[in-house]
Amino acid sequence: MKKIETVVNVTPDGQITVQLPPDIPAGGYQVVIVLNENVASEQLVAKDKSKTLKFSAYPVGLVADNFSFRREDLYDR
Repeated sequence: MKKIETVVNVTPDGQITVQLPPDIPAGGYQVVIVLNENVASEQLVAKDKSKTLKFSAYPVGLVADNFSFRREDLYDR
């Protein structure tokens, strides 16, 4: 099961068109449509734009001088 959130326009004759991601194979699916009438169109557009999170850098150094985070050092072979 996949959850896809998108904005659609309903035509006067009651039809909608939905563009699905390319990883969805062709075939029959059960679809549930939830209409949220309380959301303004500006809020829907703003929801689609992802916000970039900014984290401040805090240098902590290494745990020990002879310790590294290389893959070869972290995993047993």
